[in-house]
Amino acid sequence: IALFGRDGAKAQAAAKSLGDAARGYACDVGQSAQVEAAVAEVERDFGAIDILVNNAGTTRDNLMVRISEEDWDDVLETNLKGAFLMMKHAARGMIKRRTGRIINITSVVGLAGNKGQANYSASKAGLIGLTKSVAKELASRNVLVNAVAPGFIDTELTRGITPEARRTLQDSIPLGRLGMGADVACAVLFLASEFASYITGQVLV
Repeated sequence: IALFGRDGAKAQAAAKSLGDAARGYACDVGQSAQVEAAVAEVERDFGAIDILVNNAGTTRDNLMVRISEEDWDDVLETNLKGAFLMMKHAARGMIKRRTGRIINITSVVGLAGNKGQANYSASKAGLIGLTKSVAKELASRNVLVNAVAPGFIDTELTRGITPEARRTLQDSIPLGRLGMGADVACAVLFLASEFASYITGQVLV
């Protein structure tokens, strides 16, 4: 398991918690040169990249008329360009070996939009289009490309909202609770497994 993060020390600490089979790498996925170098390093260390999960994400929430160009660019660079660059460089080895899985983490707001998140919603909608397009390009090489679109997940971000807002969110969810990180992880594992060997270009909400 290879973990990327802008802060290499944090990525290495996270990898250490997963055991000896994991390693952390410093990489800003929005920077092409860093991605190319980091992907090459992972391929040297592990021999190949079989599964790529693009889950880097950031937010700069505000009403559309108040979003600065910098905040727009930061979100699109990480959430969309970062996934593009990772796919571009990691897919080369997959194409040669004629096997591979790419799973992009998008969001339900990429499908429905959300007030105050025009930049984030646009980046996640773009990721859906990218997923569907690349799936068609790589299918003949047996490289499957899918996306997972989580709804409201119990994270540090959602824990910071008011109790009233949290109850409103829960009331809108049929299961009556926020999702857990494990719920998303299990969806990713399914798409990475042989159970999903005939699925590509799909968005699992």
